[in-house]
Amino acid sequence: MKNITILTLSLILSFSVFGQTPKFVKAQFFYSKFYTPTDGSYVETYLSVFGNSVEYVKLPNGKFQGKVGVSLVFSKDSAVVNFDKYELLSPEIDDTSSITFNFLDQQRFVLPNGEYNLEIKISDLNSKYVPDASNQTIVINFPEDKVSVSGIQLVESYTETTEPNVLSKSGYDLVPYVTPFLPDNVNLLTFYSEIYNTDKVLGADGKFLVNYYLESYETGKKLNKFTSFKRADAKPVNIIFANFNVSELPSGNYRLVVEARNRNNEVIASNRLFFQRSNPDVPVDYSDYDGVSVEHSFVTKITSYDTLRLYIDYLGPISTSMELNFVNYQIDKGNADLETMQRYFFNFWMDRDELNPEYAWKKYLSSVELVNEQFGAPGNKGKKGYQTDMGRVFLKYGPPNTIADRPFDASTSGMAISDGGGGPGDAGTVPYQIWHYYTLEKLNLRNSKFVFANINLALFDYKLIHSNVPGEINNANWQSELHWRFQNDATMPEQDKYGGQSGDYYNNPR
Repeated sequence: MKNITILTLSLILSFSVFGQTPKFVKAQFFYSKFYTPTDGSYVETYLSVFGNSVEYVKLPNGKFQGKVGVSLVFSKDSAVVNFDKYELLSPEIDDTSSITFNFLDQQRFVLPNGEYNLEIKISDLNSKYVPDASNQTIVINFPEDKVSVSGIQLVESYTETTEPNVLSKSGYDLVPYVTPFLPDNVNLLTFYSEIYNTDKVLGADGKFLVNYYLESYETGKKLNKFTSFKRADAKPVNIIFANFNVSELPSGNYRLVVEARNRNNEVIASNRLFFQRSNPDVPVDYSDYDGVSVEHSFVTKITSYDTLRLYIDYLGPISTSMELNFVNYQIDKGNADLETMQRYFFNFWMDRDELNPEYAWKKYLSSVELVNEQFGAPGNKGKKGYQTDMGRVFLKYGPPNTIADRPFDASTSGMAISDGGGGPGDAGTVPYQIWHYYTLEKLNLRNSKFVFANINLALFDYKLIHSNVPGEINNANWQSELHWRFQNDATMPEQDKYGGQSGDYYNNPR
């Protein structure tokens, strides 16, 4: 197994339209949800545009400036509820040969509780190219009679507020940290969140505990080294403004958790924010696998080294980065004997189901056998099903609720080919599938999607090219990858190269 790949997890927007010289406006987009007793709930959006991805024009004063058009439209049941369209200007610069900055934007949109589609468009106003649109589903739910936790905003820097503005909250101007990806040169994780209605639920004199900590994304296991708390008095709005020193946090996938607990130590509200850490200089901690007793456990029945090695390989799709590193350095390189492997395997399943680890393993093994049968094929170059992108996603998130399976996609001109079933098929793209999940409960996500494409037209050799799930590959130009084989086809009319139904199947799963 390979080390985990650290992917940028906020929405990476690359807007373009194909022409003779495609132009991409690259940006990072993130949002948080908040509530005020006076104005109700609102969404705060954070946008960071890559300065070197836009064109600059010379101003009358001799300096250069970029100009970006931004459109944010919130709709519900196809009706527009709130929107804004505006221009975002870059700083004025003297030289365009070396641009290393991003320029930021923050907006607020008042929205009542409900589920919304957010359409995002960014265009370079100094360029003739028109943008594609990117869509996200946003669910807002701040009940008036229950305790709830706002979104968690990551903060790059802050100062005391001298004059209220769009960056102001609770007496501070908070400059947003737009992407929840922490490279090794960022060692402070600063965040802001709010807790609502504790006075209504606990009483005006009520007291409660605020816990905030980091946990493993894959296992949900709390990291004791990154845990803090404070006692709080019940109020309409309680503020959490804190930070963690993450200089010793190893590379991996994590969640930042904010929760409120009552006097009985019961969780009455919580929220989580996924983020990724790249910290290659911090060594992997193997202490979890030392001294673990497997006596009388189910793993003692696995006495074949090769069998246990295969079973450990099966765990790749659901393993943490530290677990993958342990396998890479200790097992793949032959540094672990059978007993060490048994301890690792047993500890792995104890982390997932302390009460019945054997049942958790057998249930997972059944899923592996299913994906090996369903996704393993000669076209996958001898890969077993669990080693494919589709198999990994199935094992990590479960079976999708719907699958749009398109051997070829219909072109805008109505061009069609046989689909092998006697009816008209689709043309204009490589084969692709779009998997849709109504809810990923473990991640508290709704309307999650994965796009797989058979780029090389091999037998069932589908690769994941886009997903809106944090931590997965996010490619706003995924539709262009579906059409790449036809882009240089002089016999295909221009409108046939970039049309098709993939956007419809993505936005309207069925």
